[in-house]
Amino acid sequence: MDRIRELIDLLNRYGHEYYVLDNPTVSDAEYDKLYDELVELEKIYGVEPDSPTRRVGGAPLSKFDTHIHLGRLYSLDKCKSVDSLQEWVSRIEKVTTDYDFVVEYKYDGLTVNLTYVDGVFKRATTRGDGVEGEDITQQVLTIQSVPLKIDCEGEVEIQGEAIMRLSALDAYNATATEPLKNARNAAAGAIRNLDPRVTASRKLEIICYNVGYSTKRKFVSQDDMHQFIADNFFGGYYYRKCKGIDEVVSCLEEIERDRDTLDFLIDGAVIKLNSVATQELLGFTEKFPRWAMAYKFKPMEMTTTLLGVEWQVSRSGKLNPLAILEPVDLGGVTVKRATLNNISEIRRRDIKIGSRVFIRRSNDVIPEIPAVAEHTAHSVEITPPSVCPACGGETCIDGVFVYCQNENCAPRTIDALEHFASKDALDIEGLSEKTCEQLYNELGVRTPLDLYSLTREDLLSLEGFKDKKVDNLLTSLSNSKKTELWRFIHALGIAGVGKKSAKSLSIQFDTIDALKSATVEEVLAVPDFGEIMARSVVDYFSSPTNLAIVDGLLDSGFDFEKKQKATGIFSGKVVVLTGTLQNFKRSVAARLIEERGGSVVDSVSKAVNLVVKGESAGSKAEKALKLGIEIIDESEFERLISD
Repeated sequence: MDRIRELIDLLNRYGHEYYVLDNPTVSDAEYDKLYDELVELEKIYGVEPDSPTRRVGGAPLSKFDTHIHLGRLYSLDKCKSVDSLQEWVSRIEKVTTDYDFVVEYKYDGLTVNLTYVDGVFKRATTRGDGVEGEDITQQVLTIQSVPLKIDCEGEVEIQGEAIMRLSALDAYNATATEPLKNARNAAAGAIRNLDPRVTASRKLEIICYNVGYSTKRKFVSQDDMHQFIADNFFGGYYYRKCKGIDEVVSCLEEIERDRDTLDFLIDGAVIKLNSVATQELLGFTEKFPRWAMAYKFKPMEMTTTLLGVEWQVSRSGKLNPLAILEPVDLGGVTVKRATLNNISEIRRRDIKIGSRVFIRRSNDVIPEIPAVAEHTAHSVEITPPSVCPACGGETCIDGVFVYCQNENCAPRTIDALEHFASKDALDIEGLSEKTCEQLYNELGVRTPLDLYSLTREDLLSLEGFKDKKVDNLLTSLSNSKKTELWRFIHALGIAGVGKKSAKSLSIQFDTIDALKSATVEEVLAVPDFGEIMARSVVDYFSSPTNLAIVDGLLDSGFDFEKKQKATGIFSGKVVVLTGTLQNFKRSVAARLIEERGGSVVDSVSKAVNLVVKGESAGSKAEKALKLGIEIIDESEFERLISD
């Protein structure tokens, strides 16, 4: 029995490090060996209440039993404006003026109530009507982040939210025959599925944030409760103290601004009074506590009807399907279009014209359609065009994409010219999409090289071009020849090479001649470059047409500025940022690293020297640990940049 206890404690610690802290300290093989030993011992001596072997999903249940909560689970009153929030604070001030607030995320999942008796996990239930919920113990036992034993005497009920991370949803949908519609429904469906094995397959987490009932442990504040939850392996959650309404509003603005960077859904924030004594003084209505308020953000997901599909031609000749939608308000923006990715995703998600679809907006990019809400009697299949809608040329399907085979297709050429002149490329002021279209149609401009052959007389012949506009454009074209190498590489429009990868190429090869003669193996040595990107670079410079354009541009007088490389604490280091940093935007942290001599990449590989880990870090930290790469937290990062 001593060995059983030793194994249980070890395995629970290893499980917590792996699933909650994302910082495993033993290999999978070592864990499995200890786990198998425990299973064999339990066949003889029985299973302890906090044994990790209890987490395995059993046979499907025939139905859910109901259970009455020890303490009632209240709903929260809601508001959507600062004025309404101020009204709530004014009502509090009629009772007391001695208060401070705490602010937490309002997670968008399924509320779960966990019961522990003398520190041992007893049951889990849904919220239900607040008085009685459904017993989902077998389902919750499959969720690795839920501790089976905590340090607490007596009976205690801890509330949390069952969520499915967006990265877990994407991973699940990548291989699922029936993709899940969204993370919220995926979590609720997994918890309320009678088969615990379904719950286990979705890799849920439960984020706990409240102790609703306790017979022995008494709490004097939300601070006290927060510390108890953190000390008992329930994982981290957003928690911010605020002195007054102005600090609360500032906090809400910060959360809403950073909302798109999170790996899980939130639909608002919860503001609570910190003092439990003050909470008791204010009490409850029939439905809500008077001492808490849910501040709701604008929705990031809605449903609408797919009216049709447009196929837009990119500079690579790829025909990108664009959904035309019945206009819908999403996060305060009227959305009329959404990306459809490619024909394979359209088929896999069973998206049809005339169907009602979910629309999701994230990271300030064009909205996407993650799933179908319902088909209608008017739903019809989406078929890829056999001819290019822009030039009438033949199309072909290569993998999951549709391509126009006409290299002289007007939209392809105009898009390539506009990209060449864009702000993140050569930043040629005055070369808008409309101007590129004029140059294409009226002056026969087909390649970037043609731009540098334009004369004053050529431009004066165009409608809308007067002396000043012509002079400005010619000056911009001349100035663009003195640039940084990465900007030139990015401007060429090599398939798959964006701003960040162009910078990586310029660091690795230093000159355009070195890049032109690079092999696939040499390009593969660049951080974040895989086989497809490496071949794309080599294939581009293997084309006589492309080489003629590049050499012509160089002959026209391009001069690449040699910037002195920054030096500092990160000199020569390749760094990955993962998780949510509390005191830095990701872009600011990356700039600070680059200013101190380092380079920042997105993925972990053997070329990486350092990983900076914020809250809710994912698999990157785990991979770094397995590769033996140094990992630091945000406080250590702050110390390094201060030094």
